[in-house]
Amino acid sequence: MYRDSRIGVVVPAYNEEGLVGEVIDTMPAFVDRVYVVDDRSTDGTWDEIRRHAERANAAHGSGRLVETDGGTARLRRPDDSAAADDTDAHERESGSEAAESSSAFDERVVPIRLEENRGVGGAIKTGYERALADGIDVVAVMNGDGQMDPDKLDRLVDPVVSGEADYAKGNRLRYREYREGMSAWRSFGNWLLTLLTKAASGYWKTMDPQNGYTAISREALETIDYQELYERYGFCNDVLVKLNAHGLRVADVAIPAVYGDEESTIEYKTFVPRLSALLARDFLWRLRVKYLTVDFHPLAGLYLFGAAIAGAGVLDSLKGAVSDESDGSGGVLASIGIVSVLLAMVFDMQENEELEVRRE
Repeated sequence: MYRDSRIGVVVPAYNEEGLVGEVIDTMPAFVDRVYVVDDRSTDGTWDEIRRHAERANAAHGSGRLVETDGGTARLRRPDDSAAADDTDAHERESGSEAAESSSAFDERVVPIRLEENRGVGGAIKTGYERALADGIDVVAVMNGDGQMDPDKLDRLVDPVVSGEADYAKGNRLRYREYREGMSAWRSFGNWLLTLLTKAASGYWKTMDPQNGYTAISREALETIDYQELYERYGFCNDVLVKLNAHGLRVADVAIPAVYGDEESTIEYKTFVPRLSALLARDFLWRLRVKYLTVDFHPLAGLYLFGAAIAGAGVLDSLKGAVSDESDGSGGVLASIGIVSVLLAMVFDMQENEELEVRRE
């Protein structure tokens, strides 16, 4: 437990053989239950998950879950006997979180294998469902690729447990040293999607929306109807839009990524256009739900008016470039439209300012 709250972690994994086992082994000691979801991998990921889960559960059942100097849980291996006495003394003297870890669950790690590949969002939703059924208070997500530092999990969980935020997410873009391992192409794609997600979600200060290192409260999950969330890459962006439409608070937590030999399966040349289309639909949905259905605010009309006028101005300018039919008003219309959209953005920022929290 963490400050009297039950903590669950969902670990989505697809073809993460050689990586997901270490994620399981280094899970922080305060985590009550881990839901490792194999999204129908085609390599040895499932066997690795079951093997490490069995070992973790055996250690949990025998009380052999111990805490390392870094604050993460480490499984006592059979060949650790030489250090056993020292570890036992450390547990007794320090009263570590590992020794106090909740025993409410007979098995700490729950291996789950999907019947068909559903995408990272589908795997996470499956884990969310199990966590809610188990009465977990805060559910985090830590991908199976080893890029999320388990020692930083408490920084994500803390603002949610304290009630400061309903959802917390990592941010690799705030500091230069945090994004040093990110390729130039990946960095460009992330910055572009950050700008689009800001407009679509209404969280204008929140960055790095592709970061899947997150934590969410039980109440927030039940509020946003998580089962309807987008299931492929883009899940994290869709979550932000749904959170904002329900007026939930988001904490943006600066956390560096851990880059190793793993390779991303995202093809940005197809991913960016597809996700951009999703964000456009999400943007219109948010305007309708938040500013027209739940409450009324003229910024929704201002957004649509500005976009329509700007579009008409651009079309008129293009017509004038290829024929003499234009009356020359295209530039004026485009300018009015752009100003209207910018004004709507200012109103949107003001409306959502209190829903964002920044954590160093």
